[in-house]
Amino acid sequence: MKDSLRTGIAFGLTSAVITTLGLMVGLHSGTHSKIVVLGGILTIAIADAFSDALGIHVSEESKNVHTFKQIWTATIATFMAKFLFALTFTVPILLLPLSFAIVVSLIWGMSILALLSYVMAKAQGEAPWKVMGEHLMIGLVVIGITHLVGDWVSTFCR
Repeated sequence: MKDSLRTGIAFGLTSAVITTLGLMVGLHSGTHSKIVVLGGILTIAIADAFSDALGIHVSEESKNVHTFKQIWTATIATFMAKFLFALTFTVPILLLPLSFAIVVSLIWGMSILALLSYVMAKAQGEAPWKVMGEHLMIGLVVIGITHLVGDWVSTFCR
């Protein structure tokens, strides 16, 4: 049960950070619209949280080694972690000017990803800097690509 909960939370948090930041940065660079970015975050919080939870559910079922309760624990933990954490990105969007809110969100999300990576590395007896570096690099690549895609799309819609 503990492993199922850890799986759901780790997957949900990681997915919330990468997906939400990627979407926010892409939408911001493409539209510079607070309402569009906010709508994107809410869409991620709902649709992608359900999608990720179903993905974990099917993945855990396909292993054919987990109990019904373990599978549902991972499913619910994934949904709740993704849903609730994705919603935290609405706070800076609602309270701050959009460009500053994006920066605050990037710092917030990458800090959570770094902390999660650190805790995982320590628990596995690995060098934290390697795990953190790998995960942060992947996050930055996603953010960079989505920024470029947003810029590219905006050239066609203006």
